[in-house]
Amino acid sequence: MPSTKLQELYRLMYKIRKFEQTMERAHQQGSLYGPFHSSMGQEAVSVGVCTELGSDDVIVSTHRGHGHVIAKGADLGPVCAELWGKKTGYCGGKGGSMHIASADHGILCQNPIIGGSEFLAAGASLAFQHTGSPRVALAFCGDGAVGQGVFHETLNLAAMWKLPVVFVVENNGFAHSFRSDQMPVGRDIAGLADGYGFPGVSVDGTDVIAVSAVTRVAVERAREGDGPSLIEAKCYRWRGHNLGDADHLYRQKDEVERERLNDPLVKLRESLATDLTAEVLDQIEQSVDEEIKEAIEFAESSPSPDPLQALEDSF
Repeated sequence: MPSTKLQELYRLMYKIRKFEQTMERAHQQGSLYGPFHSSMGQEAVSVGVCTELGSDDVIVSTHRGHGHVIAKGADLGPVCAELWGKKTGYCGGKGGSMHIASADHGILCQNPIIGGSEFLAAGASLAFQHTGSPRVALAFCGDGAVGQGVFHETLNLAAMWKLPVVFVVENNGFAHSFRSDQMPVGRDIAGLADGYGFPGVSVDGTDVIAVSAVTRVAVERAREGDGPSLIEAKCYRWRGHNLGDADHLYRQKDEVERERLNDPLVKLRESLATDLTAEVLDQIEQSVDEEIKEAIEFAESSPSPDPLQALEDSF
């Protein structure tokens, strides 16, 4: 993989990690309102997937989607402003943490409904197919979504119509407070694709290069008209379901500490040691730190929406 691509992977993964750490502190200090669902520990999935998509390709994200939208190219200033409920946010401050959308970046929406992303991405891919467009749609969902009927209905239709869509299941070990390995299908989510007659592959979701490789194959398959693919990216959710979650009730502290030793960001930095100097990586981090600082200043100085705008864009 070219050095420039490796640097971009590291930059994006570090940006997602640092952004969420910064937003957590803001939430704990009371300057950021509403629920916050951290994706720390899952950065390699967001980056490995989105960097294999074209600028015209689209994604549908989830309630745990900050990493997805950042990896797809969203600017941190409007992202921060949206989380702060400011007028300059991508959705005018109305969407908040779980509803960021940007047509310019191919981010159709974040969807907080469990299992709510697959059929939206399938719908977009159906439109691409009907118009003869080479674009691809991709849905992110969690392991909890595979228990929803709409997940299976969508996979069935996507297979029948050979839609240019990719389904990415981030199996982070937990569907809210329920362990995915306690679900019958949670032990082999990738294998579900067999029942619908298209490829399913399981990948180490802490290895960004491995995630990139399987995503590249799936996207090429979709773009060439060969139909959908299912990717199960196995990772681990460092935080609870949200920042107020009592996750100590369903997992032990030593388990979390053990899993955090498999840090996808540290793994990538160590693997880059033969290609990039520590000085180059430090410069990347310093640049991102400054970008986040500027994004927060942008959000804090932005105006709040006018109350008269509350009913605009409503249906």
